[in-house]
Amino acid sequence: MPISTKDLDSAFQAAGANPGLEVWCIENERVVPVSKSCYGKFYTGSAYVVLNTVYPNSGAAQHDIHYWLGNDANKLDSGLASDKALELDAALGSCSVQYKEVQGQESEKFLSYFKPCIIPIEGVYRSRQGKINGEYQITLYTCKGDHVVRVKEVPFLRSSLNHEDVFILDTASKIFLFSGCNSTIQERAKALDVILYIKENKHGGKCQVATIEDGKFVGDSDVGEFWSFFGGYAPIPRELPSSVQQQPVAPSTKLFWITLQGKLSQTGSDVLNKEILETDKCYMLDCNTEIFVWMGRHTTMTEKRTSITAIEEFVRNEGRSNSTHLTLLSEGLESTIFRSYFQNWPKTVEPKLYEEGREKVAAIFKHQGYDVKELPEEDTELHIDCRGTLKVWRVDGDDLSPLSVSEQTRFFSGDCYIAQYTYPGNGRDETLFYSWLGCRSIMEDKTAAISQMNAMADSVKTNPVVVQVHEGNEPAQFFSIFQRLIIFKGGLSSGYKKFIEEKGMMDETYDENKVALFRVQGTSPDNMQAIQVDQVSTSLNSSYCYILQNGASIFTWIGSLSSARDHNLLDRVLELLNPTWQPISVREGNEPDSFWDAVGGKSEYPKGKEIQGYIEDLHLFVLDVKRGDIKVKEIYNFTQDDLITEDVLVLHCQREVYVWVGLHSGVRSKQEALNLGLKFIEMDVLVEDLSLDIPIYIVTEGHEPLFFTRFFAWDHSKVHFHGNSFERKLSILKGNSQTLEGQNRTSWKLNSKDTTPNGPSNSVTSNGRRRSSSPAPRAPGTDFRSSGDRRLSSPAPVPRKLFQGSPASNTPGESVSSTGSPVIEPRSSSETTGLAQSDKNGDNGNLLVYPYELLKVISRDPVTSIDVTKREVYLSNEEFHEKFGMTKSAFYKLPKWKQNKLKMSVDLF
Repeated sequence: MPISTKDLDSAFQAAGANPGLEVWCIENERVVPVSKSCYGKFYTGSAYVVLNTVYPNSGAAQHDIHYWLGNDANKLDSGLASDKALELDAALGSCSVQYKEVQGQESEKFLSYFKPCIIPIEGVYRSRQGKINGEYQITLYTCKGDHVVRVKEVPFLRSSLNHEDVFILDTASKIFLFSGCNSTIQERAKALDVILYIKENKHGGKCQVATIEDGKFVGDSDVGEFWSFFGGYAPIPRELPSSVQQQPVAPSTKLFWITLQGKLSQTGSDVLNKEILETDKCYMLDCNTEIFVWMGRHTTMTEKRTSITAIEEFVRNEGRSNSTHLTLLSEGLESTIFRSYFQNWPKTVEPKLYEEGREKVAAIFKHQGYDVKELPEEDTELHIDCRGTLKVWRVDGDDLSPLSVSEQTRFFSGDCYIAQYTYPGNGRDETLFYSWLGCRSIMEDKTAAISQMNAMADSVKTNPVVVQVHEGNEPAQFFSIFQRLIIFKGGLSSGYKKFIEEKGMMDETYDENKVALFRVQGTSPDNMQAIQVDQVSTSLNSSYCYILQNGASIFTWIGSLSSARDHNLLDRVLELLNPTWQPISVREGNEPDSFWDAVGGKSEYPKGKEIQGYIEDLHLFVLDVKRGDIKVKEIYNFTQDDLITEDVLVLHCQREVYVWVGLHSGVRSKQEALNLGLKFIEMDVLVEDLSLDIPIYIVTEGHEPLFFTRFFAWDHSKVHFHGNSFERKLSILKGNSQTLEGQNRTSWKLNSKDTTPNGPSNSVTSNGRRRSSSPAPRAPGTDFRSSGDRRLSSPAPVPRKLFQGSPASNTPGESVSSTGSPVIEPRSSSETTGLAQSDKNGDNGNLLVYPYELLKVISRDPVTSIDVTKREVYLSNEEFHEKFGMTKSAFYKLPKWKQNKLKMSVDLF
């Protein structure tokens, strides 16, 4: 319960009333609010309390409280900051998460509030600061961090410099950036943000900026001026590698109960589960580098203070490092990381309840093990233009079959499909590729669908977004593009037919003469679906409408929790399936015996909608893939500026995952990016219950669509520059304006042909707008402004070769345009024949040979200028046989799907 206002410090009276950041400092044993102009300026002799409040779209406000302790802060102020953080939590209804922050060891979440950085200031905070007169003090800082920066003042001495870090020398008239030769590009770029911050805040925006490269000491006046502050140039000694190898300590987790007297008593159970945590007690979870304090809902303020004191004494007695983070959690607000240490922690669903069937739906969820407060509402807002051109192919092993306009909205669960959608974008046409994988399709077809989709996307100049979609987990946008979709049971591909025959399984492929049950779903006529389900009564659900086909008899079944909107969709879908049907309409509870006979008899079925797990917040993660294995780190309070060109980032939002690939990240293909997304999901560390069937989007830097940029406060006026992140920021700092247009804009792409699998995709009109190559005839009076209208096209035949073309520069048939972009000229027939023959025989021809370690997908030193769709071609014959267990000739006689599967097994695909 919140404490009374008379017991509340007056400084906290309006705390948390508005979203954003609030900062207080401990001054003369009282809490003093810090003015917003001083946010980010922390004095080393003081202690602070920081509150960050977020108001999500639904649900209660979320509060994070941090208390920051300067290295020179006295014990009294430090203890008072801890007490005030607890008091503030109580004032907010004991619904915050609290963190202890120590100078120099701050958490990344804390640092993210004060971008670009915090710079600790010597001394003690005074609410009334006097003017500082005298000579400008020269200061030397070191900067560490790729996404959040840790800035530390170091002695102004030559011996402070080294080859590993980035340094800023702040003088009266000029700021110098010194980049150690072993520092990262990202650290150098972030240091430029710090320089800009210092320039604006300490120099009023009026000073020069100079960059100094480690090892460069001649030919530049700035270099000479920099070294003059240190008494002249002298080499920086290199640190000798340590001969002592520290063995990693095996992580251990221990749970302690904290008594009323402040004693720690370890629980006897080796297996942790939620039932151990009693609501009237406090506990400490010791995870070595991080310590959690769990405070039950019915514990008192005194018990909480006693617990914190006991834990701080425990940390001191154990000799733990200052880098040990302390997090205080109230019951019901446990973080994902905390819950991960416990087995079978109950799932939670918290969004808004449906108006219809509220109690019944809640009862279903509680029965399934969810603690239900509210249920989610679907986001029906569209973030894509639905007036584009749709083309669809069915996958059958290595073969693609283009579907006619009437067929491309009818899928089979045993098949896989590729959809190409071209739509009006921001000044140009945008392209989106989907690979839809039926839930009963065979692995060979799934592999082929993904491979062929990526090959198609690589042939489109606009660098399209590609999406992997599994049946049953389609995003709302997918259905809006198709507008109406029927998914039948069974399949038409030869692989599927062969599989069920070999397994002795019954062919369930839809037959209009047999019994079939369809569930009708969707939110409007622009995104309606009919899904064929098992023709048994357990497939029914009170919140849906169904169509039952039983020979000549057609029933429409209306669930008791369905809405008028559902009934409207039922009529439309019925006409879509067969406009000649004359159905018998029945409502739930009034079914005739013939209805139950057709579905094998009456039995119990669900009474509420099955809703997937709901994630209220967005999460952005950076993947470190430079060391062979993947390391994941979350970026807090992210903005557009956190999309750094050297990174691969994963944005997890509700039921979709976006993999954003920077142009300088080292990722060479969309297939490689998709593999990284799958590996991230498999890790399942920072986000709970991620399914491998979740839709995965691959988005390339410089080609971000609206449905991706909507998650950021996106500024289209920001200019993207040539080069890496450091070079770009340096160009901005110096006022240059080179954009990514030209060869850098397409440097990540494998091919630069402006073609689809069926030839040139776009022609350009006189006004510069691209036009679909094969739009459907436009009827008189058609208005394309309606979101429900879309141009449909009948695809042309697909060429057999999808992997032709090389990304390498200076390859035969390639020239450079006046803009610097590579232009692929058509090959002569003899060149094409020669390439095909070389592929068939598995002969390298005139290609160079590279070792396997440089060719594999995730390599520390990857080879450039190769055809990454045929990495195996560049292996020597000996190493090829070692990896694949066969000769190249034997390998290329295998079907394409099997080749791809083998290449994936040795990390060459």
